Amino acid sequence: MSESVPDSWKPVLDPVLGSEEARRLGGWLRAEEDAGKTVYPPRGSRLKALELTPLDAVKVVILGQDPYHGPGQAMGLSFSVPEGVKVPPSLANIYKELEADCGIAPPGHGDLTPWARQGVLLLNNTLTVEAGQAGSHAGRGWDAVTDACVAAVAARDEPSVFILWGSHAQAKAKRVGALKAGPHHVIASPHPSPLSAYRGFFGSKPFSRTNAFLEEHGRGAVDWRLGG
Repeated sequence: MSESVPDSWKPVLDPVLGSEEARRLGGWLRAEEDAGKTVYPPRGSRLKALELTPLDAVKVVILGQDPYHGPGQAMGLSFSVPEGVKVPPSLANIYKELEADCGIAPPGHGDLTPWARQGVLLLNNTLTVEAGQAGSHAGRGWDAVTDACVAAVAARDEPSVFILWGSHAQAKAKRVGALKAGPHHVIASPHPSPLSAYRGFFGSKPFSRTNAFLEEHGRGAVDWRLGG
């Protein structure tokens, strides 16, 4: 594995990344790139979510499925794209719900870095993807890495909110036993994609519900505004 693990996550991930499964994943990724395949996000940004949100700062976890697979989109944060890149449909729907829920007008960009810096862990289940091939790196070993991250947050005494959009995120959470027993709050709804947003994502009020829980437990609300 060529990625550098941020210090706060090392105790969680060092045992996982030293496993045979992780070594196979690293070798497979290198082979894919050596064969000329384009992998997103680029090296150095695949653990960006962990870099921007240290373990002891996590207040909210938003689980995604896998990175965007178009050029210039994936940046290591679930649902986020760099400034200057067109806002993808799922994120556009997230912005619509944010406005309906909190009265925050959609920004003119898709960079969710300000959320990450406030303790919102924007974590995908699978942390890489082949260009143009959605879901292409699923089942290759990333589950062990990201399951360990979710379990580490769930094992903490500080109450956190887990926002689970769609069946993949909800299935991942079910694998984490500590999440059921811990002092946390789970907000589950359909995925914000155009295919499912109208089945219960719209109107679910995840942002205000998250802040109500955080404030009730003395953890401080997230400022969901993104500017621009």
